[in-house]
Amino acid sequence: MSKEFDVVVYGATGFTGRLVAEYLKDQARGARWAMAGRSADKLANVRDLIGAPQDTPLIVADASDEASLAAMCARTKVVLTTVGPYQLYGNELVAACVAAGIGYVDLCGEPAWMRHKIDEHHAAAQASGARIVFSCGFDSIPFDLGVWFLQDAVIAETGKPAVRIKGRVRQMKGGMSGGTLASLKATMAAAAKHPSDIGLIKNPFALTPGFEGPTQPLRLIPEYDSETGMWAAPFIMAPINTKNVHRTNALLGHRYGTDFRYDEMIFTSVGEAGKAMAEAISKMNPLADDKAPQPGEGPSKEQRDTGFYDILFTAEGGQKAVVTGDRDPGYGSTSKMIAESALLLAETESAGGVWTPGALLGRSIIDRLEQHAGLTFARA
Repeated sequence: MSKEFDVVVYGATGFTGRLVAEYLKDQARGARWAMAGRSADKLANVRDLIGAPQDTPLIVADASDEASLAAMCARTKVVLTTVGPYQLYGNELVAACVAAGIGYVDLCGEPAWMRHKIDEHHAAAQASGARIVFSCGFDSIPFDLGVWFLQDAVIAETGKPAVRIKGRVRQMKGGMSGGTLASLKATMAAAAKHPSDIGLIKNPFALTPGFEGPTQPLRLIPEYDSETGMWAAPFIMAPINTKNVHRTNALLGHRYGTDFRYDEMIFTSVGEAGKAMAEAISKMNPLADDKAPQPGEGPSKEQRDTGFYDILFTAEGGQKAVVTGDRDPGYGSTSKMIAESALLLAETESAGGVWTPGALLGRSIIDRLEQHAGLTFARA
């Protein structure tokens, strides 16, 4: 059955949703797209604010109104949602997409909720043909696809995967989004009510039900990297990125091996200054930062445009790869990554299920991100 739209941006009146809509206004490249949210008036205001055509379709849909979600899903190939925390506002939408057999992409970094959705919907999505793809922003595309990219090269060169890869953020300008912080708070609140979720949050294989791999490096304290002479600190997004990397491996039939080990940290600097900075980062509590952006808030265009990131991946055999992005990670680059993921999903056919970007989109999304979204994937 043909669909009216290729992509619907659900949450277009929010800060990140508006950035996605603005990107699609210029980069849809013939795809049919629409904006969705709870208020027709607010959608119209955003449409005018970003300079989208007056005939840009606007859809009223609400997470608390299952009928409106079902009606929205019936009209599109893919729903792109920026409405989080997903554990609060995503349950009904995921279910609606699975029932409709369509594509779904989000920015989720909530591992316990993701595991619950895998348990609830993976088999049903396989049956309906729905393709549910979590974590299509800075968490976790640069990391998930960075490991995919390096492993692909290692396998081509040596005939076997690297048993160990380290991910190290070398440079990053621009912080995490207000939505990410809200998701962290919601995850902690849910874990307090459901202690079993604590085990999922801690377990690097929480997203690979039925498979427990080898013990993984924890990287909870500062570490000196002798190869670079830099100090490294725990990376706040490692708990979600590492889980997605391991799920990608599992979904690909353990292409990286059943004994694969992966960890992430962020470099600070050299010498005592670098050590002190790493120790300070390790003690930081992002949930206590009252200066952080709230959901719906974000940096200025100048701040987004001058942001960037550079991530080094090193295999045990010495092979290296680097992933870079040309905008701030939490907003500018994230909005481009999720938009391109949705467009690719709308253009292609693939098996249903609950996926990761690396397992479902692989080389195709790397090529698109390099061509359109300001990312690079290169050997070092």
